[in-house]
Amino acid sequence: MGKLNLEPGLYERAVRAAASAGYSSVEEFVAHCVENEIKRQSSDEAEAHVTEQLRGLGYIQ
Repeated sequence: MGKLNLEPGLYERAVRAAASAGYSSVEEFVAHCVENEIKRQSSDEAEAHVTEQLRGLGYIQ
């Protein structure tokens, strides 16, 4: 597993957020955040692809 360096203030905020959300560790919290962001970006890319296909077919302008 790789290591990630966070500035101290951000790390402390992540520790508090992880604890308040019920995560067992800050590492688990950060992994979940990264997974969600990757899913969101993949979804955005898929939506953009579909939009371009519909535009190419003349359904939208």
